[in-house]
Amino acid sequence: MLTRVILLVEDNPDDELLTVWALKKNKLKNEIVVVHDGAEALEYLLSTGAYASREPTAMPAIVLLDLKLPKVNGLEVLRRIRADERTKLLPVVVLTSSVEEKTLIERYRLGANSYILKPMDLASFIEAVRQLSLYWLLLKEPDQSTPVRQR
Repeated sequence: MLTRVILLVEDNPDDELLTVWALKKNKLKNEIVVVHDGAEALEYLLSTGAYASREPTAMPAIVLLDLKLPKVNGLEVLRRIRADERTKLLPVVVLTSSVEEKTLIERYRLGANSYILKPMDLASFIEAVRQLSLYWLLLKEPDQSTPVRQR
């Protein structure tokens, strides 16, 4: 069976629980891998450090990226994702509580595919996650350069 992994990069335990719950509420069967800071996200994606044994060609279907992260902030993670040949085409959706125009422009300049504002009311967040999941995980064809992991 084919598995399309979702990588959630989130340091806030409440936001992590809410996001995982919203994904599962929308009946997604995808494996959800959670990392808690920007450095760990880069290790996962580049198969280094604690994730050195992870298959380097098995990229997640999507990265849900918080911006306010410890160790390496989310904008720097996004910059490094786009700078690396292995990850530059990876879909990245930014999860943010910032609506500042400068930050929004910076996210898109660095290559975010989309963003979801948080926190919002629960129903709106669940609907945003549903639509995100429908597009990125069900409708959009996977990029041929990012293999889907066999289970």
